[in-house]
Amino acid sequence: MTELPALSGKVALVTGASRGIGYGVAEALVARGDRVCITGRNEDALKEAVDKLGSDRVIGVAGKAHDEAHQAVAVERVMEAFGRVDFLVNNAGTNPVFGPIADLDLNVARKVFETNVISALGFAQRTWHAWQKDNGGAIVNIASVAGLSPSPFIAAYGVSKAALINLTAQLAHEFAPGVRVNAIAPAVVKTKFAAALYEGREEEAAAGYPLGRLGVPSDIGGAAAFLTSEQSAWVTGQTLVVDGGIFLNAGVA
Repeated sequence: MTELPALSGKVALVTGASRGIGYGVAEALVARGDRVCITGRNEDALKEAVDKLGSDRVIGVAGKAHDEAHQAVAVERVMEAFGRVDFLVNNAGTNPVFGPIADLDLNVARKVFETNVISALGFAQRTWHAWQKDNGGAIVNIASVAGLSPSPFIAAYGVSKAALINLTAQLAHEFAPGVRVNAIAPAVVKTKFAAALYEGREEEAAAGYPLGRLGVPSDIGGAAAFLTSEQSAWVTGQTLVVDGGIFLNAGVA
């Protein structure tokens, strides 16, 4: 990014942000003047992302999202570096298995829930106690349309995202009125994470979307920027579906 806007005075923590949707969210927040801490598993990829976003306003903390020690360090680092943490975007997620849920290894199911749900709760607890409880803010959980309806062959992922959507409502109720908590449920977004769903057949995959294309990370970044802005000051406990209109086709023969 060549030109940075004036600082907004706000600070965000975005998990799983070295690439893909998380990076798109971080980019949108930096573009409006926020300072941002991003996390990711790969230290080299994280450093590259920080350099691209602007190391004068962005820091990175490497680690696995479900690791409680990493959660603690990430929140401590953002507080040390910036003195506050107004916004949390829980984007870190995993989907390591493809197949029927009847044959799902339960240890894999546990891993999916640890990363997709429990880590989001852990980060939310820590940002709440570190800053938001007394100062307010907003939390955005990146869910999925897979959490809104049956998701064949990625059922564990879908069930975990359904749980994340419910967690969003629970946190919104408990953290009100000072902290707003919402979720975003994207359909297929063009990232490495979702590559198996469209790679080599993107035109075919996009054909079912009324808006005529798959999503890109900036689509979700824009939604996250809205949900962490004053423009959404009366919105909490909601799941914003960002799906290119694909749900409009539900029930169409």
